[in-house]
Amino acid sequence: MTAEELRALLAEARTSRDFGRFVEAIPFARFLGLSVAMQGDELVTTMRFDPKLVGNSTIPALHGGTMGGLLESAAIFTLLAAPESVVLPKIINITVDYLRSARAVETYAAGVITKQGRRVTTVQAFAWQEDRAKPVTSAHAHFLVQDG
Repeated sequence: MTAEELRALLAEARTSRDFGRFVEAIPFARFLGLSVAMQGDELVTTMRFDPKLVGNSTIPALHGGTMGGLLESAAIFTLLAAPESVVLPKIINITVDYLRSARAVETYAAGVITKQGRRVTTVQAFAWQEDRAKPVTSAHAHFLVQDG
């Protein structure tokens, strides 16, 4: 898929507030089993459980890399859903905090834009399983949001 086709899908998703086709167009999102849905004004990313995502089979717990991928994806999707975003963001850095073991179940994540600059935007993301008040991981990410 070309960048132009991806931008067209993004424009369609912003208009309809349905980001399903956009997310399905991203191979990494398909690999992780990600889907997104608007819940009120918030975009929630869901990672369906799949045995290939387990990193520690004795617990079993989800692999830390899949949790980081979920949080980075949720942060990007949150940024792309924002009307202020005009370019596809490029990640500068991300810091992931592993708060507790992520069990082998469906996992959810949401992001919050904490600073929207002309060049750099900061997003915080949180992942949880059954109880949103008990996050399993959190992340703090910076994105370049300027062409060039």
